[in-house]
Amino acid sequence: MFKNVIVKTPGKSYVNGLTTSDLGTPDYGKLLEQHEAYVEALKQCGVEVTHLPASEEFPDSTFVEDTAVLTPEFAVITNPGADSRNGEIKEMESVLKNFYEKFHYITAPGTLDGGDILQIEDHFYIGISERTNTEGARQLKEIFESEGYKATIIQLKEFFHLKTGIAYLGDNVIVVAGEFIDHPDFAQYKQIKVTVEETYCANCIAVNDYVIIPKGYEDTKRQINEAGHKTIELDMSEVRKQDGGLSCLSLRF
Repeated sequence: MFKNVIVKTPGKSYVNGLTTSDLGTPDYGKLLEQHEAYVEALKQCGVEVTHLPASEEFPDSTFVEDTAVLTPEFAVITNPGADSRNGEIKEMESVLKNFYEKFHYITAPGTLDGGDILQIEDHFYIGISERTNTEGARQLKEIFESEGYKATIIQLKEFFHLKTGIAYLGDNVIVVAGEFIDHPDFAQYKQIKVTVEETYCANCIAVNDYVIIPKGYEDTKRQINEAGHKTIELDMSEVRKQDGGLSCLSLRF
């Protein structure tokens, strides 16, 4: 069960942030409405929300997931792979000191984005991507194993972040798309397979009694519901324009 969530209001500079998509410039007013709906959905899931104000100097900072990796026992402060995002970790570390006493750190030349880390019970999967390099993945694996967790490093082939294409719903069930469908490292889990057309819905988040999913993906929604999960649908159009998804917008612990 998650008790706490950290989110951050997107600043006006968000529209000039990093993106690889070709979906147009985000509508800032609509983005704020979508972010507010996201926060309300989290509250519906029964968590306490810590809501940080916007930081105009960091256009991508609403994607707080990339700044830290959290376990019940300790926090890992990352070293984001995009230079323009590195300063975001200073604020997040100070905020997390309200919740954690034990910290680990990813240090240069290692880079690591939290979006590349998936926890399934006591096993962490670490994706090597454009933002997380081999050294950053190695450091995190070493940290996890020193703390009694299992860790597996996976080289990504097509997805931007690991969690772009996979989510854990609990009870040994994962949602998978693209390169992770029938991937040998995930063969032991029951898979909800997402079609190519609905790939964006693979980035969903299980928060206590609900699974929050992006709106408009009926096949994936049906499969999640049939697996016994209640869903909350959210419009994510302006988040998606900047390569963002549901998991990116919060730290859940």
